[in-house]
Amino acid sequence: MAAARQLMASQLVFWVVVAGICVFLLWPLRDTLRLGMDLAGGSYLTLEVKVDKAVEADLIDKLQTIEAKTKKENRTVPIAKEITNNQIVLTYDSMQAAQDAAIFIRDALPELEQRLDASVVRLSLSDRRVKSIKEDAVIRNIGVLRTRLDPYGAAEITIAQQGERNIIVELPDRAKTAETKARIGKSAQLDFRLVERTGGSKEDILLEYDGELPTDKEILVGKTRSSDQMPYYYLVSKYTDITGKYLKDARAGLGGDGGTEAVVNFTLNPDGAQKFYDLTSRNIGRLVAIILDDVVISAGQIKSAIRESGSISGGFRDIQETRELALLLQSGSYVAPVTFEEERQVGPSLGHESIRKGLISCIVGLLLVLLFSMFYYGVAGLFAFITLLFNLLLILVGMSWLRATLTLPGIAGMVLTIGMAIDASILIYEQIKEELKKGSPLKNAVNTGFSGAMVVILDADI
Repeated sequence: MAAARQLMASQLVFWVVVAGICVFLLWPLRDTLRLGMDLAGGSYLTLEVKVDKAVEADLIDKLQTIEAKTKKENRTVPIAKEITNNQIVLTYDSMQAAQDAAIFIRDALPELEQRLDASVVRLSLSDRRVKSIKEDAVIRNIGVLRTRLDPYGAAEITIAQQGERNIIVELPDRAKTAETKARIGKSAQLDFRLVERTGGSKEDILLEYDGELPTDKEILVGKTRSSDQMPYYYLVSKYTDITGKYLKDARAGLGGDGGTEAVVNFTLNPDGAQKFYDLTSRNIGRLVAIILDDVVISAGQIKSAIRESGSISGGFRDIQETRELALLLQSGSYVAPVTFEEERQVGPSLGHESIRKGLISCIVGLLLVLLFSMFYYGVAGLFAFITLLFNLLLILVGMSWLRATLTLPGIAGMVLTIGMAIDASILIYEQIKEELKKGSPLKNAVNTGFSGAMVVILDADI
């Protein structure tokens, strides 16, 4: 018996030393443990989804389908086209051409409602379809926000719909509100368009069109590398069928002419690759603009046909900026833009007082378990208590590594864990006591206790 006690004492010293080393090595992780809004406060944001833009995007898709079918069947092309007031407006050079186009469009896209006005064909969506698009835009934007703000699902960020077009976001970390708002506010709408004209100002481009642009063209500003650099402007088509929805992957890297410039390398899916190849193969020598949220971030000359991959270089400040852009592109663009309608700073509803009381409850629970286990099992009870400490330590380490958020219910769960975890030790020790009463040697009794209790422990915990 003395030898057994000496063995247990040496093992006790060993595990105490191991615990001390673990605490020493893992102490820096304390700063990575996040606190929920109920403990540390946070920000409450209300976003409005511009659902009319989603309807407009659907109409753009319909217009591109009409253009593709018109070109394929060599039919009359409208002399003007535009999307206004949730309608596609096509103007033809004669009433007969408009009538023929209306019949053709009705067969090609029967879901569109038509109105023929002399040489103008007006196309619109049904009220039911418009309502469905608006509802879908809010739901899909919530999905994009979840991917951007909580890609691993561990931050406990609340994102929910409010009303018909609003989204509420609860951020538990007030210190990073500005960074998070910047990530939320970017639509990350990427597209590729051919450049028709360039100029040092909008007026330079407008002069070539007598001050009035065609309805299917627009002027976009280029991204400047520094605040003192004069902006440059590009005349491009309003509509394009090569957008970010065809992106397969986007990653930050190095590239450019010298191979040291921060860029975003992208890969398109097979459909996008074919569209990109058709665009570049037919327009060698022309400029193609890479446009992000209506700003030309890069424009280069097409030197050869390009298929599935390319890079975006727009004078990024550092690799971190390209990583941020890559994340936004991977998460996908909003179906419809969002705007900030309300922002409130929420103080900790429970805060430091609750944390203090939670820690006190953990300590009291531990002490009571320690007293009970040592009174009933002696030195073996002390081992059980050390096991509980390792249990709590591993929980906190796991939460830190996973960047999980600790809330008041989480603290309550940890207190409950203290009381429940001792159950395994009780089952093991009772089995050991029974084996000792039968006259089994201590080593055999311990082995039997640990092996025989496993099934019961699994049954109870599951």
